[in-house]
Amino acid sequence: MPRNMVKICSRCVMDSDAIGIRFDENGICNYCKIHDQWNDSFPINEESSEKLKKIIEKIKEDGKNKKYDCIVGVSGGVDSTYTLYYVKKMGLRPLAVHVDNGWNTELSVNNIKNAVSKLNVDLYTKVLDWEEFKDLQVSFLKATVPDVEIPTDIAIRSTLYKVAAKEKVKYIITGVSFRTEGKIPQSWTYLDGKYIKDVQKKFGTKKLKDFPNFTLFDRIYYNFIKRIKRVSFNYYIDYSKEKVKDILIKELGWRPYPGKHYESVYTRFIQSYLLPKKFNIDKRKVHYSALINSRQMTRQEALEKLKKPPYPEDKIEEDLEYVTKKLDLKKEEFEEIFNKPPKTFLDYKTSYSTIKLLKAPLKLTYKFISPAPPTFFEEMQILEEDIKKIKDE
Repeated sequence: MPRNMVKICSRCVMDSDAIGIRFDENGICNYCKIHDQWNDSFPINEESSEKLKKIIEKIKEDGKNKKYDCIVGVSGGVDSTYTLYYVKKMGLRPLAVHVDNGWNTELSVNNIKNAVSKLNVDLYTKVLDWEEFKDLQVSFLKATVPDVEIPTDIAIRSTLYKVAAKEKVKYIITGVSFRTEGKIPQSWTYLDGKYIKDVQKKFGTKKLKDFPNFTLFDRIYYNFIKRIKRVSFNYYIDYSKEKVKDILIKELGWRPYPGKHYESVYTRFIQSYLLPKKFNIDKRKVHYSALINSRQMTRQEALEKLKKPPYPEDKIEEDLEYVTKKLDLKKEEFEEIFNKPPKTFLDYKTSYSTIKLLKAPLKLTYKFISPAPPTFFEEMQILEEDIKKIKDE
């Protein structure tokens, strides 16, 4: 769609470049409606404080006589670092878990080191086999899908559950916050272990032996057999990004990044170069929209910020050279990949058809799996309709 024809939500800054977006008669998008739904389910008031207090008491009770009572994934970013800080502040005994995929910046490493040291928390680090993981990342680039980073997301999720099961811990505390992160469209990020396997089978040169995959079976096993829950404290507290940063800088010597998730060189490259230039995706729209809806940023401020590139152009070129060299891709190879027509996860084998068959029981048990309302199936139906239209055209 030409840029002058792009429709922007009248309330946030999400626009019609996102496949699966819908606008009501007032020009408000469905992602604002999802935010409202979450906000209604998790309001910030005295009741939410009591709910969080009970959750924390339950975690402590279930963790009695164990070395740890919860697992916290850490990346060095603001959300995960504050989660670790808050968990300790509440008197819990966390084990910090980090997945090293080979792309950490020196800043992220120092942030993690400072946090666990000052909070006196044990750290477990899963180092991915670089040659295997590199091959998988190149496979996803060749698949020409926007969710090229799900290998890392899957590896993190799998590692958190495996460590929790090994330590006999029932709770994984995440730093997810819909008030600051928003809802990423399914067409941009679809987590599925079967998807990982199919893309690697089609484009990879190595078998996945070390990679910690996470399939639908794994999800069922850890959630319903091992009874491990993921909980985000940020759903129950007044989570202000700027206030949190000030706390971390003062208390832990934490240092900020130039952009969200820029603690990883690869993530910085994907979000500032590949997604905007190849897929016309700017993830800042999601994050800014969340801040608008939670009244931490004005719509006009967000629109002004979006006029600027996500990262300085000269730095983007440096990252392009660094990333292609590290992935052993020649410039011509990357250009060939870059110029291929975009696809989505629906072009590959996934567990989605099985998930649709399990729609009724999954919706009934959704609150056990995640603290967010069950928007997945509704969103997927709209997404399928839009992708079908695009293909028919």
